[in-house]
Amino acid sequence: MSALPSVAVVILNWNGRDFLGKFLPSVCASVYGNLEIYLADNASTDDSVAFTQQHFPAVKIIRNATNSGFAGGYNEALRHVKADIFVLLNQDVEVEANWITPVIEHMQANPDMAACQPKLRAWHDRESFEYAGAAGGWMDILGYTFCRGRILYTTEVDKGQYDTPQDIFWASGAALFIRSAAYFEMGGFDPYFFAHMEEVDLCWRLQRAGYRIGYCPQSVVYHVGGGSLPQGNPRKLYLNFRNNLIMLRKNLHFQEQWIILSQRLVLDMLAAAKSLAAGKPKDMMAIFRAYRDYYRWRREVEKTLTDTLPRKRLFDLQGVFHGIMIWRYYFLNRRKFSELSKPGKK
Repeated sequence: MSALPSVAVVILNWNGRDFLGKFLPSVCASVYGNLEIYLADNASTDDSVAFTQQHFPAVKIIRNATNSGFAGGYNEALRHVKADIFVLLNQDVEVEANWITPVIEHMQANPDMAACQPKLRAWHDRESFEYAGAAGGWMDILGYTFCRGRILYTTEVDKGQYDTPQDIFWASGAALFIRSAAYFEMGGFDPYFFAHMEEVDLCWRLQRAGYRIGYCPQSVVYHVGGGSLPQGNPRKLYLNFRNNLIMLRKNLHFQEQWIILSQRLVLDMLAAAKSLAAGKPKDMMAIFRAYRDYYRWRREVEKTLTDTLPRKRLFDLQGVFHGIMIWRYYFLNRRKFSELSKPGKK
């Protein structure tokens, strides 16, 4: 029996024929001694599956009956996969040949690390960090998510400034390494999320259960981003706002919920007003719909949930910035992660 942990790279696909043709060759060229590769198809209507079967016969196929999004799609597919470590990989990611081993070695050296991500660079600008993960996900005290190397829409050039492994708050779902036992212990992703923020919610629950989340810069992947929903799409905005609110309600300590969610309401309504003033009424309506459906979730879904995890305070978790990120970004012009905590910078 191999001493290497078994690894399953699982690519969730939805109508991604072009991406598969471009990026699956690099995944199949991965160098690791105990590896299987799966394509989990989310009820595509293109020829993704036939293309993969013809050109990449070693890739195992899982067919989901319906498109239940990123969250539900992976929950369904991973029931059919046996491995010590799952690697959830977006269909629009190019990898280097030795991208798996450094992350596995880092996780093996830290047995309490349930999930980990590599360094994510932009495929279109290979020296810069990529939006969806960059050098590891963080959260501020109001629940706004950002990354080392990417704050809001500002990304940094990778100059080696984040080349030290570090614990983070959340690992990107674009290239997520996670112990299968921990994934199932947490019940996987919350299927209600459909897409966006589900990996942040899962990593938050993992931290509440006592696990760590890591970043391994010795592994580098290149992500196109926006393969399903591009930046600026009102549907994406809706999901991000709705799911962020649900995540906060689910995971915040009870004594933190009122003050954080009430402040978020004020700030989110300001964001809606800003969208209208900028001539983007669809964005404003997306935020309003997010709040409508968040309250609907509280009425219809929250009461059915059973949560036995410890309610740890946000300040007690790793990867939390003890300040308000959007204030530093917009009003103090601090656009880099390294600048957030510096006093007196304008």
